[in-house]
Amino acid sequence: MFDTLSDRLSAAFTNLRGKGRLSEADIDATAREIRIALLEADVALPVVRKFIAQVKQRAQGEEVSKALNPAQQVIKIVNEELVAILGGETRRLQFAKQPPTVIMLAGLQGAGKTTLAGKLARWLREQGHTPLLVACDLQRPNAVNQLQIVGERAGVAVYAPQPGNGVGDPVQVARESIDFARRAQHDMVLVDTAGRLGIDAEMMQQAADIRAAVDPQEVLFVVDAMVGQDAVNTAEAFRDGVGFTGVVLTKLDGDARGGAALSVREVTGQPIMFASNGEKLEDFDVFHPDRMASRILGMGDMLTLIEQAQKHFDEDEAEKMAAKLAAGNQFTLEDFLGQLQAIRKMGPIGNLLGMMPGMGQMKEAISQIDDRDLDRTAAIIRGMTPAERDNPKIINGSRRLRIANGSGVTVAEVNQLVDRFFEARKMMGQLGGMMPGMRRRSATKSSKNARKGKKGKNAQRGRGPTAPRTPAGFPPGAFGPGALPPSLPPGMELPDITKLKLPPN
Repeated sequence: MFDTLSDRLSAAFTNLRGKGRLSEADIDATAREIRIALLEADVALPVVRKFIAQVKQRAQGEEVSKALNPAQQVIKIVNEELVAILGGETRRLQFAKQPPTVIMLAGLQGAGKTTLAGKLARWLREQGHTPLLVACDLQRPNAVNQLQIVGERAGVAVYAPQPGNGVGDPVQVARESIDFARRAQHDMVLVDTAGRLGIDAEMMQQAADIRAAVDPQEVLFVVDAMVGQDAVNTAEAFRDGVGFTGVVLTKLDGDARGGAALSVREVTGQPIMFASNGEKLEDFDVFHPDRMASRILGMGDMLTLIEQAQKHFDEDEAEKMAAKLAAGNQFTLEDFLGQLQAIRKMGPIGNLLGMMPGMGQMKEAISQIDDRDLDRTAAIIRGMTPAERDNPKIINGSRRLRIANGSGVTVAEVNQLVDRFFEARKMMGQLGGMMPGMRRRSATKSSKNARKGKKGKNAQRGRGPTAPRTPAGFPPGAFGPGALPPSLPPGMELPDITKLKLPPN
């Protein structure tokens, strides 16, 4: 979503790099570029004015004029001001002293309230809570049925005593759901309310009546991040008509310009608490202003990447895999399939790479990555017998033909996977031998030759100690300037680091 804004901000900072001192003209030019970038991203004009004023005031102060690297100091100021606009600190849910804690969802129709209710319920269940979804959208056709399906997918209970489709009193349903939750020992109640295509007096009154009936600890305004400036106007109307304690941004995976995300917090005064960035129930997380600002400035989001890895990779299993990788021949195709499945659970590969610092320079290459390559690789491995996965050396020509026919690929693709697997396993074994605490044969030999001085075979005249040798199994010059490691299995190729342009210091 923030790609265009990120590109414009990066371009604005390019002219600053390499300058030992910034003049007032440099600061004005940079501020002008940032202003244009924010306006093009559909950020509200009052927010842009305040942001630019803060940046200019700080950039003209002592913290930049006395800095060793003024350009980096300006980028730091922009980052801090972005964090401030997005809310400063991460805002957590407030819980009731006596359960259940009631969370009410409000917003326009089409913003994704019902799906968001399922995502939030699933997230709460993973946190150890027992949430209850309440169907109070009784106007929209099949809204109750949709919530029941979402609740089933999320693995949480749904309270839906009324069929909906215009039948039933949503205020009464909301009131009765609290007693039901106490009896059934649900500690969280999520109330899904009705929306309209636009601001509507009847909708506002109904939402206000539901709030008065259940007295929620949190009222979350669900806003479609792709709406743009209209999202700010709608947020102000809900703030004045119903009131809310936090904002949830949906559809952050869209191609909109992201102005709503940068505007709604500053305009309404209420924090952004959660963000939804996909269609799956797991595509949901707490909103961290500092991490979002880092993404916008192209500095990556390693903390979120680490958290996702911790969710999907078992620590004990990871240690076992590390030991197998170090041993080399113990790592099998079955192990490799398990690693592929764990990576796929983390989300699209392009999104994961985009969280890594410096990858903003490779957006075009990342956008061309096809997750189906990983799925195709997994299909080939699943087409093998357990014995073949454990010992790929037994996969002869007839077996490769059978695997290709069973997995819907060509024999050449099967050959490529098996050959690259052997290459990768060999490389892992070699690298494992260089790890601390393990035998280092090449290092031992090199030290012996070094002691022999010029008598050693690898001694070079006038160059002192022996030059390091290429480990066995690697082509000559494998570790020379610009060299790349042997190929990995399909779908796991690393980018060509020789062509990677990292941002200057």
